[in-house]
Amino acid sequence: NYTFDTHDYEGEVLYGIDVSIDPEYRGLRLGRRLYDARKELCEQLNLKSIILAGRIPKYTDHSADHTPKEYIEKVRLKEIHDPVLSFQLSNDFHVIKVMRNYLEGDKSSEEYAVLMEWNNIYYDKNPKLINTRKSVVRLGLVQWQMRPLANVEALFEQAEFFIDVVSGYGSDFALFPELFIAPLMADFNHLTESDAIREIARYCEPIRKRFQELAISYNINIITGSMPLFEDGNLYNVGFLCKRDGTFEMYTKIHVTPNEVHYWGMVGGNEIKTFDTDCGKIGIMICYDVEFPEMSRLMADEGMEILFVPFLTDTQNGYTRVKHCAQARAIENECYVAIAGCVGNLPKVNNMDIQYAQAAVFTPSDFAFPSNGIKAEATPNTEMTLIVDVDLDLLKQLHEYG
Repeated sequence: NYTFDTHDYEGEVLYGIDVSIDPEYRGLRLGRRLYDARKELCEQLNLKSIILAGRIPKYTDHSADHTPKEYIEKVRLKEIHDPVLSFQLSNDFHVIKVMRNYLEGDKSSEEYAVLMEWNNIYYDKNPKLINTRKSVVRLGLVQWQMRPLANVEALFEQAEFFIDVVSGYGSDFALFPELFIAPLMADFNHLTESDAIREIARYCEPIRKRFQELAISYNINIITGSMPLFEDGNLYNVGFLCKRDGTFEMYTKIHVTPNEVHYWGMVGGNEIKTFDTDCGKIGIMICYDVEFPEMSRLMADEGMEILFVPFLTDTQNGYTRVKHCAQARAIENECYVAIAGCVGNLPKVNNMDIQYAQAAVFTPSDFAFPSNGIKAEATPNTEMTLIVDVDLDLLKQLHEYG
């Protein structure tokens, strides 16, 4: 009706009216800047999208050969240039429908127009006033030194030290390595390897409970690396996501190595899943699992933004496999991948003598990220923490426009 008397101040869509550039200043890409300003306003107001109707002024030159639908497709494929529609498509608007009798007397468009929409990928239908989802997430990776431990309390003391450190830097996650509790096997070194690891499996439940308490006390989500779990006659390699809200979830290594089968008689799990956290959806894969791309692909399909990989490798060769496969997973799935392992020697534990690790955070390979796909790396084979910020909004932009 050529008016805006139906405007709703509580609406969720920004409607675009005419934008034009003084002929004297055309060719300076000012129209694109005006459209970018519209998009920024839409994001700031947390509106769902921008809707507009655009004329198709070159249609009259092609109407004898093409229907409006065919014409729009030709413009989209850049076989025809339309000064209005081509510009809108180049600004990431998509066609919703063709409108008839849009503007009376518009002979060049033959009174057709195209209803178009730009979607705000940051739109939040139910925005929270508190506990809002973070766009920048801080990761605290623990590069754990294998050392003799007198008992499980000594393990807790060392673990709490690292949790205190990374939480003191405001980390949202703490990542521990695979089988970092292995020093507890020293008391059972007189037994066979398979019996020794089954002895420390009894610590699984107390460790999980203690890490749950630490997650609450230090206000941090803790990924407990991994530890043996003996259940229903089978030995598994498992870990826990202990959330700072007091809840926990378990994950299981699916692809156990030939070494784990030969020395310990371990079996693999059978569940691939992602985890919802207060910092977005994450995935967790234990060591060897990261070498199988299908698993992370399924997690990415569920919306995974950060993949955590606790690992344990004895040589630089083994570490290299984990590192490069983790980098590949970051590139393939357009997500962040954080890895953390154990370092040092453990002379009084059979089958756990030496370790090699370098904690790191890997990124996709695109303009917004480091050119080598490495956000940060620890010093190799040295006990330390690695504190890294990752920006989840960059992933959204990559998924939408990359």
